[in-house]
Amino acid sequence: MARAGLTADRVTEAAADLADVVGFDNVTLSALARGFGVADASLYSHVRNMRDLRTRVAVRAAAELGDRLAAATAGRAGKESLTGFANAWRDFARECPGRYQATQMPVDPEIVAGSPGHQRIMAITYAHLSAYALPEPDLTDAIRLLRSTYQGFFAIEASSGFDHPRDLQSSWEKILDALDNALTHWRVSS
Repeated sequence: MARAGLTADRVTEAAADLADVVGFDNVTLSALARGFGVADASLYSHVRNMRDLRTRVAVRAAAELGDRLAAATAGRAGKESLTGFANAWRDFARECPGRYQATQMPVDPEIVAGSPGHQRIMAITYAHLSAYALPEPDLTDAIRLLRSTYQGFFAIEASSGFDHPRDLQSSWEKILDALDNALTHWRVSS
């Protein structure tokens, strides 16, 4: 084991890297072990099982996405913050597709509560919408609208499903304009 230099962090990072190549759902302990030149059983000294490994990748990916979202929204408000947030998330989904998939994995609430990355994403999500002054439950509804829109767009874009000559970036910008308009003119629940 020592000759391979394995640690839980190193195994997690290798799994995240592999996920970006083969897809998060296609990462296996066998493939990781082959990459390290060790037997599958050697990995169990560092991760309990596949669920544990997936959770570790999700926590790592959330930290990475949180860093990007923080940088993209710092000092910005309203549409500028919305655009920065959306573009950072889209770039992450395109550049790190396996890690992006990992951020969409349901994670136990106790783990989310102890994950700085997950907590940071939630805080940034609420903070970047503060300029729209939406009270609850409208704020939650707005977040669900944004998340659904972004994830739908990312999924279709990743599968090359936008088969139309219209420039994709122009469509993305129109979507962000429409979302800003929807948030600006949101009819608050009574």
